[in-house]
Amino acid sequence: MTKKYQKGWGIIAIVFLLLLLDQSLKIWVKTHMELGQSYDVFSWFQLHFTENPGMAFGMELIPKWILSVFRIVAVIAIAVYIVRLLKRNVSFGYIACIALIFAGAVGNIIDCLFYGMIFSESGYGLLATFMPEGGGYASFLHGKVVDMLYFPLIQTTWPDWVPVWGGQEFVFFRPIFNLADSAICVGACIMLLFYRSVLSKSLSKS
Repeated sequence: MTKKYQKGWGIIAIVFLLLLLDQSLKIWVKTHMELGQSYDVFSWFQLHFTENPGMAFGMELIPKWILSVFRIVAVIAIAVYIVRLLKRNVSFGYIACIALIFAGAVGNIIDCLFYGMIFSESGYGLLATFMPEGGGYASFLHGKVVDMLYFPLIQTTWPDWVPVWGGQEFVFFRPIFNLADSAICVGACIMLLFYRSVLSKSLSKS
């Protein structure tokens, strides 16, 4: 087996494993936890079920279906880019970073495309079911992304003398995300830290 095919199978393995882990955790959370429910794994790590109806951090700047279509187009473009990289003598580490971003994007797209059709609505005191008889909570392209990873590393209160926020609760790290988001962030960070020159060269040849 040539190095080209070895790289190809390695990339397929990365994408498949990440999608399997991401979707398995999301489905478990969706069917076993009520919206807003938390499980303490450690004092600094919780599984906290929330859903993201829009873009990053819950923003809804454009219609949901337009966002979903944009994500699909972006994923197709990344897939084409990966295929082109595999045909060249490019570092496997760099291609793996792109694969992490691709897998993360696909993982969240699956939620947007299908979760509204295959799950009932989650709510506070309401547990979702898989393939409900009455149909899902939304149509194709309108599903919500399932988030659950919460790392409240620091929980304290701002001193009273601090302007605006004095006396209010302070939590670091507050955002709640999923494995797909983690894959995108890790892939992008490693690429920018260690493969910036490879990135610039590969884009100039695309």
